[in-house]
Amino acid sequence: MCTQSRAAALMANVPRVDIDPAGVFKYVLIRVHSTEEGDDAEIDVVRGYGWAEFHADIYDKVSEELEKGGHLDCECIGGGRISHDPQAKKIHVYGYSIGFGRANHAVTTEKLKAQYPGYEVTWDNEGY
Repeated sequence: MCTQSRAAALMANVPRVDIDPAGVFKYVLIRVHSTEEGDDAEIDVVRGYGWAEFHADIYDKVSEELEKGGHLDCECIGGGRISHDPQAKKIHVYGYSIGFGRANHAVTTEKLKAQYPGYEVTWDNEGY
């Protein structure tokens, strides 16, 4: 008999990527994991929005939403910037967060490629 934890069920419904439809904006890479004893399920999610003045603004909003109910816990594992050009079908990931450090842009890029098939998705560690 296979049973799925409440946290794993919740994580299955969390979008892996949620970014603004166009523009240049800050993003964070967030590790979401179960708070349940003996459950080591975890996922990484990308969130990027132009409304955020600071990377922490994104993390605070997203973690508050995901942690409601007490089954999930969040940890910011870095940040950077995303340039999203939907007309050219290009996304570029770069830079870092002063507060959270540089996200692993290779992980972010793979998640973006899965969400945006047909896009050219690139990254580098240059810029702020």
